[in-house]
Amino acid sequence: MSARGLDHLVLPVAGLDASRARLEKLGFTVAPQGTHPFGTINACVYFADGTFIEPLTVGDAAIADAAVAAGNSFVAGDRRFRETRGEEGLSGLVFTTGDAEADHAEFSRLGMSGGPMVEFSRPSMDPDGKADIASFLLAFAAPEGGADAFFFACERRKVPAIDRSALERHANGATRIAAVAAEAADPARFATFLAAAGRADATQKGGTTEVALANAALRVAASDAAARPRLCAITFGVRSLDGTRALFNANGIGYDEREKRLHVPPAGGQGVEFVFEETP
Repeated sequence: MSARGLDHLVLPVAGLDASRARLEKLGFTVAPQGTHPFGTINACVYFADGTFIEPLTVGDAAIADAAVAAGNSFVAGDRRFRETRGEEGLSGLVFTTGDAEADHAEFSRLGMSGGPMVEFSRPSMDPDGKADIASFLLAFAAPEGGADAFFFACERRKVPAIDRSALERHANGATRIAAVAAEAADPARFATFLAAAGRADATQKGGTTEVALANAALRVAASDAAARPRLCAITFGVRSLDGTRALFNANGIGYDEREKRLHVPPAGGQGVEFVFEETP
């Protein structure tokens, strides 16, 4: 079977307003708030290749508590991250799928199920206020010994009939998620899990183990400081690094430039390091 694609990344944040302000200062276009039926809310950043990042926080604590008590794997994963790593970071790596039920069976057969499936619908809105319903079915996977992150395959069962093109255009020139960096005390073992969940190959490249998804690379490095595997950086592909650099300079964004990439350290509302590289 061919490798899965990266669907999106979940970024827990302390509050959506602060996250929106930070992401817009970085040159991203942020979508209107989305509300889940299990107590969490988001404000996503969508890219032209179909991937997105999902800043996420708790909108209704009572509903979220009830969801955790009922065994909701998504809300439970978000809560575990916040309890162990804090209110901000990179908590979720999500794969594409066309059949989440088959994935759940596969994850269970491989001994790496991450909990019960989750099915839900929520309104989705374009910048002009037009709304439609989006529906999803999620199948969860987990590495042996756990991780400071959660993982699932996302089947988009109903795609909302709205025009999202304006939300996919960003002042910083970002068009896609090119790579996700992770750290683990045993990087080969963690990469083996990612490869199995992503139906992808894992290869050694320099000091990292790289898992080649259909549309992005997962790069796992060794770290004695990582008691459990964790996700630590996102690389975005941009049209012009000169344009991105100019925007950062104009907006007072601090960054370090090395090896033809701009590295922006974690900040409130951003959570992890963001890396920007020029890609075709």
